[in-house]
Amino acid sequence: MSEKKRVVIMGAAGKDFHVFNTVYRDNPEFEVVCFTATQIPNIEGRKYPAELAGSLYPEGIPILPEEDIPKIIEEKKVDQVVFAYSDVSHEYVMHRASLANAHGADYVLTGTRHTMLKSSKKVIAVCAVRTGSGKSQTSRYITKLLSDEGIKAAAIRHPMPYGDLTKQKVQRFASYEDMDKAECTIEEREEYEPYIERGLVVFAGVDYEAILREAEKEADVIIWDGGNNDTPFVKPDLHIVVADPLRPGHEMKYHPGETNFRMADVIIINKVDSATPEQIEIVQKHAKQVNPNATILKATSPITVEDPEMVKGKKVLCVEDGPTITHGEMGYGAATVAAQRLGAGEIVDPKPYLVGSIKAAFEKYTQLDKALPALGYFEEQLKELEEVINNTPCDVVLAGTPIDLSRLIKTNKPIVRVRYDFEDPEETIKKMVNGLIKS
Repeated sequence: MSEKKRVVIMGAAGKDFHVFNTVYRDNPEFEVVCFTATQIPNIEGRKYPAELAGSLYPEGIPILPEEDIPKIIEEKKVDQVVFAYSDVSHEYVMHRASLANAHGADYVLTGTRHTMLKSSKKVIAVCAVRTGSGKSQTSRYITKLLSDEGIKAAAIRHPMPYGDLTKQKVQRFASYEDMDKAECTIEEREEYEPYIERGLVVFAGVDYEAILREAEKEADVIIWDGGNNDTPFVKPDLHIVVADPLRPGHEMKYHPGETNFRMADVIIINKVDSATPEQIEIVQKHAKQVNPNATILKATSPITVEDPEMVKGKKVLCVEDGPTITHGEMGYGAATVAAQRLGAGEIVDPKPYLVGSIKAAFEKYTQLDKALPALGYFEEQLKELEEVINNTPCDVVLAGTPIDLSRLIKTNKPIVRVRYDFEDPEETIKKMVNGLIKS
């Protein structure tokens, strides 16, 4: 009998665990010696627990920092390095390949055939080519379509398990109290709260086979709400992919967004009210080149502001959705756009008032300028965000994050929320969804 292949799975507390569960967990041909972690602060130093790892791993599996990869390969005699996280450039992915190969290990990207679960219910997947493209409001639009037809839908959200992994095996969120009890980070709340506001249930966690089976008990249709630009964990009957013309060309340069772009049944070129014709044409040309059978739509994400009069002529601090303006590389978001459109007197620069991990984020993500990312992955970081906001001299905080920040932090100036929705001008998505549920 041949020796087991020794494997490291590179991740960021999400796709890595799913790849392990679907491909490696009960596979006696492999021994996963560790996971590595990056992108999200403070997620290394944990273990993937024995309760989730299965009978082959009675001690669980350590989660180590990604920068230790060379040492891990050498010391643990690693045969394969598996890359399993998202929203990174092709160049970034291949630098990791070169690193693994230079130390003697194979480099693996797992395919969708081995990682997509099959559901007994109809599945609509909403994914993107980059984080911040507009998939969340698209998902919410589809759940409303289903609700209007009397169809009970449940959303399954891409994983964000940054805490106790055993407790997070299967998570169900139907109320604010559910999020409080689970000690959700700002990033988690940004994705769950808009569903809860609409009376919908969203599932997430670590073990997506178990999560899917729980969701199937409650729903007639499953909505896969993808994270970053990752591929679906559940095999879709309708695969919708949102592209962002404000980052033209990224649909062909980022992993695994290009995979989604090539797989899609429907490609939505979003934000056409903000992009130039030339930017839109680049995305459309690429779509026709690599996925000629896809339906291509153009759409907008209209922005609404709770109290526009509080913004006009005022000194405004723009707080944006964290992932969009950090590793999503946008540098600005809905709050900045709203401030400009409403004639804010000044968009205040928060950089002189940065502290701790918020300051470190600005040093890491050099595209950040006057937009403040709503970072709150741990309690101390949430307090740092509160301190930065309170110390920044402004009249009002314009919050482009989908959550109610006032529930989490206490500020010494008013917070005005910015919301954005999906507009389906020719009701093409509505017709396709109706066709699917009646088939």
